[in-house]
Amino acid sequence: MQPWNNAAKIAFRICFIFYLIMCIPFSKEWYDRLFAVHWNALHYRDIYDITRFMPVIIKFENSSWNLMGYTDWLLILAISVIGGLIFSYVDRKRSSYYALNYWLMVLIRYRAAIGIIGFGFLKIFPVQMPFPSLAMLNTDFGQYSAQKLYWVSVGIVPWYQSFAGVFEIGAGILLLFRKTTVYGAILLFAAMADIVYVNFSYDGNVHIYSSYFVILAAYLLAYDLPYFHAFFIKERYVIPYHYYPSFQEKWQQYLRAGLKSALLFLFVGVTAYLQLMNFWYDPYKQPSLKGVPVLRGNYNVTFFSINNKEIAYNPFDTIRWQHVTFEKWSTLTFSTNQPQNLDLSNGVALPMRDINRTFELTGMAGRKTYFYYEADTAQQVLHLHNKNPLNKKASITSNSFYLAGGRKHIVHDTITVIPDVIRKEINGIDERARSWRRQKHILLEYANAQPGEDMTLHYATKDGSRIIMTGVTRSRDSLYIVLDKVEKHYLLTESSLNAGNY
Repeated sequence: MQPWNNAAKIAFRICFIFYLIMCIPFSKEWYDRLFAVHWNALHYRDIYDITRFMPVIIKFENSSWNLMGYTDWLLILAISVIGGLIFSYVDRKRSSYYALNYWLMVLIRYRAAIGIIGFGFLKIFPVQMPFPSLAMLNTDFGQYSAQKLYWVSVGIVPWYQSFAGVFEIGAGILLLFRKTTVYGAILLFAAMADIVYVNFSYDGNVHIYSSYFVILAAYLLAYDLPYFHAFFIKERYVIPYHYYPSFQEKWQQYLRAGLKSALLFLFVGVTAYLQLMNFWYDPYKQPSLKGVPVLRGNYNVTFFSINNKEIAYNPFDTIRWQHVTFEKWSTLTFSTNQPQNLDLSNGVALPMRDINRTFELTGMAGRKTYFYYEADTAQQVLHLHNKNPLNKKASITSNSFYLAGGRKHIVHDTITVIPDVIRKEINGIDERARSWRRQKHILLEYANAQPGEDMTLHYATKDGSRIIMTGVTRSRDSLYIVLDKVEKHYLLTESSLNAGNY
């Protein structure tokens, strides 16, 4: 083994500290989530949260010091430079770091592998960028934010999204084996660098996490770059030298094979099954529960009255409803000329309750109002709640909620009394997609929600072609609305690879 020059040794010492901090979770929250997992009732997010972490030293939220999210990385680099110089002084007589570099690459390989595999399953069963809803398809092109436009552009081609997932998962699996590490690193670098570029171009907010994988792949490729240069540029015959420890003891061989098999089983096999169940029954960005089938579709508002006073159609009216849409899930949308607060996020808060799944409205203008509804089909009643969090009043901040009969509390991640509406939501999806996490987080989200509803509407219809709706708003205004279905034919046809069971 050839000795390293001083520049290579100093660079390695700095990189060693930098990548240790980047790859090992030091936050208490990560370990809290890990030990809170119910392994006998797993949810896809349980596994994904184990794989998805980045170091956080100082939070500069909404600050000019945030530097687009890269402030922590610069602080870690500064710590690494100082630590690397101290490391160089203390260990200045060592001639090389072949063994230590091997184990650092093992750490980076496995960190990058399980992270990109968890990320890839969001695409291979396409739920990260869902197919656009009817309300999205009815929104003018210029009303989309740049970020939303890109996400929807990928969402309309779910088979391409699935291919991207295969690409990412393939890169992760290649990284798990040392003989194919360089191929996995090339795939990972190419895929994630493209995502970084796209996020900067379309003003997205996944640039930090995708950049994270780029720098992991960069280190794995750095060792072989001189060989690539000699072979492809100088056209010389090269024999790459790689250090590998010798695992001669049987227990070492069994341990190595056992750990790798366990990782493949958990992060590939189990994760694939969990994500498939969620793709079919509980997609994480769009509501999972079915809407009322007879109501689905687009409607013109033929008649609208409030407090027994008819309001004629006027595109500039701020009260009269226009262009009503019932999605295949439990969302009702209508337009008015009333300005709305815009949520410019990308809808990745990852809630469990349908009312809090807001991807269909984030990054969208068009003066649309989005309501989540709870349907009583026997009585033909809809209980509607505004889905836009920016349009809601201040919510309860403590882990408690109010019901008739007193105040109830969450105790050890459970609620002493579960309301019927929440019980229905917990049990409303197929049992194969149920989990402890889903129940717990639905209860927590309900506990922190604003109590009450925005309006209650009775509906009457035979076949959905005409709907008559009557009811009252939260401010006790009475409504009488007549809706007539409109058959819209879109140039965009719905794909056969769509999430949810509706």
